[in-house]
Amino acid sequence: MKRSKGFRYYSLKDINPVIRILVFSDILVVGAAAMLSPIFAIFIKDYIQGGNEAVAGIAVAIYLISKSVLQIPAAAVIDKIKGEKDDFSMMTLFTLLMSLVPLLYLVIKTPAQLYGVQLLLGLFTAMTFPSFMAIFTRHIDKTREGTEWGVYFTLVDLSSAALAAIGGYIAYSIGFPQLIVYVVALSVIGSIVLFPIRRYMYKR
Repeated sequence: MKRSKGFRYYSLKDINPVIRILVFSDILVVGAAAMLSPIFAIFIKDYIQGGNEAVAGIAVAIYLISKSVLQIPAAAVIDKIKGEKDDFSMMTLFTLLMSLVPLLYLVIKTPAQLYGVQLLLGLFTAMTFPSFMAIFTRHIDKTREGTEWGVYFTLVDLSSAALAAIGGYIAYSIGFPQLIVYVVALSVIGSIVLFPIRRYMYKR
């Protein structure tokens, strides 16, 4: 009985609709990003003029630093605005913008352009993450907080692992530009999946 109930959690059947939608969306959005991770350094070496290990390291650092520094100001803005619909608007808008950023990898040529794209990606991610977490926290089922966070991370991580392997195979077999198309398409679908959450927003 316990094992069956646990399986129902992983199938998202015993989780409220908002959490279910958020988990499914991130399976697609985070999973799409994972498709790029195995070949990001290879992309920099092959497609960026003067691209090397140092450029790859700086590019990743710029993304992580911009995301980390800007998350707290973004979260402060969210907390100051009453109601939950602003969280929804920020989450969906910036998730969609974040999903489209990889298209820029198809047109950039220099390290400076790459760093600009990484800064933009960090900005959009920073605007998305706090609003996503705020909505998730408000709607998580009481007394099931640990279980539902566990389900979220398990499903997102397993999906990301599978898609990372698929992304590496796609890049090897048909090329990086085609992989970008798949990444953007999957991520945009994950963004669109968020739209039905609006009907569950609190009216405050």
